[in-house]
Amino acid sequence: MFKSLSSLWSSGPSLNYSVEEPFGSAFGTWIHYSGKSKEDESEVSVFKMQCSDVLDPRMIAAKNGVKRLRTIKHPNVLEFKDSLELEQGEKSGGEPVIYLVTEPVKPLKQVLRELNLDSSAKEQYLSWGLHQITKAVSFLSNDCKLIHGNVCLDAIVVTEQLDWKLHGFDMLTEYDQADAYDSPLKLYSNTVAEQYKCEEVRKGDYALVKRSPPWAVDSWGLGCLVQELFRGGELSKMDELRDTKVIPPVVLKDYTRLLGSNPNKRLNPSKLLETNEFFMNKLVDTIRFLEDLNLKDSAEKENYFRRLPIVLETLVDAIAQKKVLPLLAKALEFGSAPAVALDPLLQIAKTVPSDEYPGKVVPCLVKLYASTDRQIRTTLLTNMDTYIEHMSPTVVDEQVFPNLASGFTDATPFLRELTLKSTLALAPKLSQRTINQNLLKHLAKLQVDEEAAIRANTTICLGNIARYLSEAAAKRVLLNAFTRALRDQFAPARAAGLMAITATMGHYDADEAARRIIPAARPLPVLYT
Repeated sequence: MFKSLSSLWSSGPSLNYSVEEPFGSAFGTWIHYSGKSKEDESEVSVFKMQCSDVLDPRMIAAKNGVKRLRTIKHPNVLEFKDSLELEQGEKSGGEPVIYLVTEPVKPLKQVLRELNLDSSAKEQYLSWGLHQITKAVSFLSNDCKLIHGNVCLDAIVVTEQLDWKLHGFDMLTEYDQADAYDSPLKLYSNTVAEQYKCEEVRKGDYALVKRSPPWAVDSWGLGCLVQELFRGGELSKMDELRDTKVIPPVVLKDYTRLLGSNPNKRLNPSKLLETNEFFMNKLVDTIRFLEDLNLKDSAEKENYFRRLPIVLETLVDAIAQKKVLPLLAKALEFGSAPAVALDPLLQIAKTVPSDEYPGKVVPCLVKLYASTDRQIRTTLLTNMDTYIEHMSPTVVDEQVFPNLASGFTDATPFLRELTLKSTLALAPKLSQRTINQNLLKHLAKLQVDEEAAIRANTTICLGNIARYLSEAAAKRVLLNAFTRALRDQFAPARAAGLMAITATMGHYDADEAARRIIPAARPLPVLYT
């Protein structure tokens, strides 16, 4: 493990983050580490730049990148958290160092290796990621009039939710200052490999850069990124940009327009988003619909979520789990999705590994138990067997049961019965306190419910959960409940009473059998046949 940033200087500035393992690649000469907050153990990424001279162009460019990232907010731009500059290094007299702390991310190259997608799934995922980065570049170029200056594979990182984020703002420059003497694009262009430079930058013609559209330089970078994505690695020389065999036919026309020799005719990233069919597939459509859910009317939502389970069958589990699942959970928790959206959420949840389930799925389900929507409660109860094993006894006892219990007294018989049946799965995880003070009281009321089937099922349920009762509770409750069932006018309820007594005989002594069970059971053939 690497040394904690908080121990840099005992009396100097420090960051409250630890630096852990380095990733295998990073933008430029930065080193990218995983890290954690010292306060709450939340995960972060830590980027480190260290040079022998504080005036090294790479160090000055890095300072520019940190300053720029701090002020730029966009869903597809890496989120800044903290930074630290130490001109004297980590120890007095050491080399100058810069630390940049961001949301936790991984290099795109590593994520693609880990996902190991087949060709069809990979093309869908690349289309979604390229869509996100194109939005980020369009935002910088068209909305902010900024030039990134080095859009490439290493400038892309990926979140836990598999979202792509643009970073590497070391050369970020105002478009109208592109030809200024202190323009980062001009001063630090020598830190960019030649194969990533458009012709005007390579020739140092910054007056042409300023006369060209704001997106011209970064459209070239997008073209480089497209080539790298489909060839499966970084460019090593400019001639590789001519290799169009690796580019999907649907992308090829726009690819050549991004890399046009005339900067004034290069494709605007916003136009790429609007027109290219490459961005039209089930994954992109699904994510865009979920992200724009608040703009849809109720009929659109209902129809969409009823079709979603079929769409999910075409998506890779990892993408459904990490990207679609959080969007569904958020939409259901905040009420922007209809109850039918719970079905696809539970469908994805079945594929989530057991060690990840408590963190990714359980919190959403717990919140949904507080819903008053009967359809949501019905879906939760009918599918309980698919998720209850992943809930800890504490979660069930303290968070789920208090809200679930309202179903015992619901005006709808169907929901009362579903809630009753759920106790078979819940009972092993409930505390004795909850069983004695809450559950048994609800069951006592259901045993005299106006619905005959509910009365019968209550007796069956009580017989099945008897093994989870304390000895004192069993003595107090069981025989009273079952002999009451023997007097019910509904034949299945009487039969349930007899079966429950038989199943729980271990709880009664000979005296109880002689004085209470036999007298209660003896009249049955005469009175109710």
